[in-house]
Order: sequence, then structure tokens, then C-alpha cells
Amino acid sequence: MKILVQKLLLLAFTLAVFNTVKAQNTSPVSIQVDFNKETGPMKSVWAWFGNDEPNYAYMKDGQKLLTELAALSPVPVYLRTHNLMTSGDGTPALKWGSTNIYTEDKNGNPVYNFTIVDRIFDAYIKRGMKPLAQIGFMPEALSTHPEPYQHHWRAEAGYQQITTGWAYPPKDYQKWGELVYQWVKHCVERYGKKEVESWYWEVWNEPNGYYWKGTVPEFYKLYDYAAAGLKRALPTAKIGGPNVAGTGGAGGSKFLRGFIEHCISDTNFVTGKIGSPLDAVLFHAKGSPKFKNGIVEMNMAPQLRDIETGFKIVRSYPQTQNLPVILGESDPEGCAACGIQTNPENAYRNGTMFSSYTAASFAREYLLADEYQVNFKGAVSWSFEFENQPWFAGFRDVATNGVDKPVLNIFRMFGKMSGTRVQVTGTNFYPLKTVHDSSVRNQTDIGGLASKDKNTAAVMIWNYHDDDRLEPATPVNISLNGLPAKTVKVTRYLIDQSHSNSYNIWKKMGSPQKPTTAQITALEKAGMLQTDGNPQQMLVANGQLKMNINLERQGVELIKLDWK
Repeated sequence: MKILVQKLLLLAFTLAVFNTVKAQNTSPVSIQVDFNKETGPMKSVWAWFGNDEPNYAYMKDGQKLLTELAALSPVPVYLRTHNLMTSGDGTPALKWGSTNIYTEDKNGNPVYNFTIVDRIFDAYIKRGMKPLAQIGFMPEALSTHPEPYQHHWRAEAGYQQITTGWAYPPKDYQKWGELVYQWVKHCVERYGKKEVESWYWEVWNEPNGYYWKGTVPEFYKLYDYAAAGLKRALPTAKIGGPNVAGTGGAGGSKFLRGFIEHCISDTNFVTGKIGSPLDAVLFHAKGSPKFKNGIVEMNMAPQLRDIETGFKIVRSYPQTQNLPVILGESDPEGCAACGIQTNPENAYRNGTMFSSYTAASFAREYLLADEYQVNFKGAVSWSFEFENQPWFAGFRDVATNGVDKPVLNIFRMFGKMSGTRVQVTGTNFYPLKTVHDSSVRNQTDIGGLASKDKNTAAVMIWNYHDDDRLEPATPVNISLNGLPAKTVKVTRYLIDQSHSNSYNIWKKMGSPQKPTTAQITALEKAGMLQTDGNPQQMLVANGQLKMNINLERQGVELIKLDWK
């Protein structure tokens, strides 16, 4: 409580300073965009989301958020979630969910029940979304150590307390493989072969961390039996792994290499032949924020280094260098369910720092993929929503109680970008190597990501810094070159303290935990992506358009250009 009071006092002080100095002038910086210099496809690698709690998908706020995620993306959104095979009645809790997909009768015969898992996948499929279907965790009836089974985790208790009976190997691998076969077979019957072929499947989560209590060879065996069951039900299904917890700590790099080599050259535990199916490579990447000198200090460098190491490993094997690469979790840090009460370093999550970090980090992920020439398929933001929790509790989510946070509007901006990425340079645009090595510690990173498509283009510009401080807006002189039109319609979308920011409005309301109906309506409106003024028709001179904007620290602007 003392820390929370200190933070509130600090916030009041910084807001007062911001209001005093925001009108002061600062030196302008420049951004140049060259639409004639293509750098790569504008893949929708951002259109992937995930969470621990699968049952939220069919609950009130979960359904609302799924609808919004589906609507913002021009391509199908993928959803990854834990606990799809965990035993229980479907009642969610923090870092917990269940489907009761498998039990056994008194004679030890399998009993399959797909009712709850169908409700989860139905919520996706009816909206045109796709599962990144996780084969895990271990049903109670199959676990070698079934008791205790359900955990009752709380952030203050320590992460290791999540490890209970669901994290152990199966007592019967034949039954485990048959369970996977029956589940996939059921999905094909329910959703159709073509639909299920478009999904990705993966086995378990972070087997080099708290999520796996077996040995490394036992994990390979778990994977082989799951893959065999999957391919028996649908030979064209796509499966991958191992979703290690980063490629840096906890032996992640060694585990990833060992897993790939098992799939390439080891004896398969099921067939006795060499090799196991591998259709995608997945691993995790996380940043590392701190609460330092009374403020949050982000650190993007570990996340980028994890990604780089994983990309290098994938490229080092001829058998994997062209496979789809999916960052199974790619986030500013590692615990979505750890709120600000227990982890003050997570205070970045409610306001615009989360959105500016997301813009700046995804831009570097594209650059890393370009550098290492990998088939970068997706990056899962482990950010969904937490049902029936306090308003703006500081969880890593994109909405709270049905109200969108500023970070969700970054994904709405991404959804307006398509076609081909083009070159962006700038006087304050940090080089990839600098962010990779030491994050953003000196001047703010004022950079951009731009795309072009038929009769449209888009430029995303951010003003990001690791330190969560408010500062005066910076003048940005923008030069757009190579536009193939004489006039363009310019629409400017903005996320800052007064645009697309439900959190700021909530604070101005007095931070109510029981907002009125009218207040909720106002918060929902504030959570939408807002424009800065009305669209304008602007003249293009010899393919060039110049614009000047003012962008607050941790602000993000998307300039959308359309022409006939």
C-alpha cells in the first residue's frame, strides 16, 4: 500500500510538470519515408494473442474482446492458450483453466469429453479466428503425480507454486497419444478438414521452466506421441515446438537446439525411425522492466536478444531454416497475471507506455527477421483479458472489464497497414543494434514503420523511451517520398494522454472501481482508436508530401494515406 501511495503522488507530480511544460518548444526531429524503397512484406505477425485462462473465451468480456480482435485484423487472428487439456469443471482462476477433456472410468478406460474445449474453439471459429492449439496440460487421470492437482496461485506466493499434478508426464504414453488422436479427429469432424489444416498445433509450454516436471527425453517422448496422434487423425495438420521460456536463461538455447536435433536426427519414440514431425519452430522472448527511483524503467534489449538467438538457431539447420517461426510469447516481461499491487514494475501496462513499447518492439522484430531471413509467421502477445477483476489492476491485458486499454489501439493501427514495408529513416530513430544492446536509455526513440499497398499507404510513428516519464511533445517533421498520386486523403490516428486512452479518462473520473453506466459508456468510447482532427485532402508535389506533427513521449501516431 505504501508503494501504491508513493506512485500516486509521483503520478500527480509528473502530470503537474507535464501540464506546465507541455507547451514549451523542443528541438524538432525528422522522419523520412521512401515509398520507392521496399524492405519486405508487411506480414500481420502481430495478429496473435494468448492467455493462461482458456475459459475466458466464452465469458462476457472475453467474447466482447474476441469480437474486437477479429474486427481489427485484415487476416485471421490466432489465439494461443494454456490448460486446454487440464482437468476441472471449467471455472477459471488466475493462471488456471480447465476443460475436463479426459477422465477414466472405474476400470481405467478412457472417457473423452469435448464439451468445454468445443465452447472455447467455437468462440474463435465463429469469428473467423484460428487456434494455435496447445496440446497440454496433463489430465489428472493420466498424470504420474496427480496430487495435488489444481493450484491456487497468487503473485505474492511465488511463480513456482503453479507446478502441480498437471505438469507431470503421462503414466501411459499410448493413452496420451490416443487422447490427442481423438481430439484432433473430433475437431476435423466438427470444423472440417480444411479449417483444421489452417491451424497450428504445439505441444506443452516452456518445458525448460516451471511447466514441465519430466526429463528432457520424456518431453521428446511426449512430443512424439502427441505428433503421432495428430498426424494419424489429420496427416496434413501442422505441429511445432518447443516454446521454450526464452533462448537466454534456463538453458533455453540448449533446449531449443536439442529439440530441433531430436526432430531431425533422433530415434522417434513411437515409430522407432529417425525423425519427428516439425512444421513450425516456436520459442518465447521477454523484456525486463524494473521499478527504479520511483518510476518504471523498461528494457527491450533482452527480448530482442532472445529473438535474435532463436532466429540464428533456426537458420543454422537446413531442415528448419525455411520453416515458419512463431514467437509463442513475446512481451515486455514474463507474468501477465502479476498486477501492480505485487509488482510495481508492471505499472507500464495501463497507460501509453505499453502501446509505444509495442510499436517500437514490433518494428525491431521485423528488422531482425529481415536480417536473418527467417520465415517469421507470428508473435503472440500474451495479453488478453481477466474476467471479473478490479478495473485497471495492472495485469498484462489489452482490455479491463470490457473497456479497451491504449495498447489495443496499437493493434488497430497495425490492422490498417498492409502490402509491403518501405524504408523509414530518422534523426532520432535508434539503430536496431543499439536497442538490441542497451534498449532506449538516452534520447527518446522517435522512429517509424511504413507500408504501401494499392491506392493506400500508412506510416506509424512513435516517441518511445524506457523511462515512464511525461515530457513535452516533440515536433516531428515528416517527409513522405515516392507517393504515386497528386492528392491524397490523410487521416491521422493518435494514442497519447488525450486520445485513444481510457486509462486517463478513468483517472480523471477518480479511478472508480464501481463506475456508473454513464461512466462505462464514456470509458468504452475513450478506449476506441481516435483521430487527431478530421481527414484532409492534401496536395502531393512531385511525389513528395511534407507534414509536421507534435508527438508526446510514449505517444504513437498513424498517418493513413488513401488515393484513387
